[in-house]
Amino acid sequence: MGKTRDLIQILIIVIIGMFIPFLGSILITFGLDVTKLDDLLKVGSTFGWFLLIFGVELGVVYLYYHITNKIADKKLDNYKPK
Repeated sequence: MGKTRDLIQILIIVIIGMFIPFLGSILITFGLDVTKLDDLLKVGSTFGWFLLIFGVELGVVYLYYHITNKIADKKLDNYKPK
């Protein structure tokens, strides 16, 4: 259980670390006001879409890694003496 908890804590820190520069860049680029709820909802939904797209990208990278690893394992098994 300790490994899972550590992983979750690290992922939360990474997400927060990604959100702070994202928030700053969105506020500066579009001139949004932090005190308005509508502007905060825009930033939140934009960050949510960003996380969703980033998650899909990570999934594709993981799938690519998994497939190429299986192919490499099969090739290595063919080279091993029996």
